[in-house]
Amino acid sequence: MDDFLLRALAAGIGVALAAGAVGSFLVWRRMAFFGDTLSHGALLGIAFGLFLGIDLTLAALAMCLLVAAGFARLQGSRVLASDTLLAVIAHGSLALGIIAVALLSPRRASLESYLFGDLLAVGPADLQLIYGVGFLVALITALCWRPWLSMAVDEELARIEGVDIDRLRLLQMLVTAALIGVSMKVVGVLLVTALLIIPPAAARAFARSPEQMAAGGAVIGCVSVVAGLWSSYAFDTPAGPSVAAAACVLFVLAHALAARR
Repeated sequence: MDDFLLRALAAGIGVALAAGAVGSFLVWRRMAFFGDTLSHGALLGIAFGLFLGIDLTLAALAMCLLVAAGFARLQGSRVLASDTLLAVIAHGSLALGIIAVALLSPRRASLESYLFGDLLAVGPADLQLIYGVGFLVALITALCWRPWLSMAVDEELARIEGVDIDRLRLLQMLVTAALIGVSMKVVGVLLVTALLIIPPAAARAFARSPEQMAAGGAVIGCVSVVAGLWSSYAFDTPAGPSVAAAACVLFVLAHALAARR
């Protein structure tokens, strides 16, 4: 196999392993649209990265963290409902990001690679960042597993039990933002949530415990990456959308088998 295919495979598997548990919490807490909001904000980070001349992945990561912190602050003020805030931030940042990228760098920037991913162009530095952030995300998730699980079941009950809801919710948002920021190059701004939501949702069909769902989501995510890269190599299709399409096929198969069983 060529080096670029091995790097693409390693990058996709690194994201999928970390996304299993994080995506499960998004499914449990019905926060799928939060992932879309962060990924749309990443495009605005890319625009700032082009303007400032810094690494685009780091710029997207910083913007995702900033959007997550800003949403947590606005959500605490209860100015608007959470879904309304997410819609405003998501569509506003996506529109501003597309306009800014087009104005700042019409020749240097390929908007398609940001929107749909450029998995085959992953380099050694990208791999280091993905696995570094992925390890940190996995470590924080393991340490906060029990309180986060209590929050997913019932926030008020968790608060009565002494769980610091506000702080742990913010930490969970920041962890999700960090993972989305480094995952952008794998499947792109418009499809990054697919790798977070679809594999855990597929694993939910046969999982008998939260831990099984998180582990199953990681496994299905890895299989989606392998299948998507194979189809991209065999049929010359875009790598990022191929990974997302493979995850959708596995989701349908998992729930169809569960229904028959």
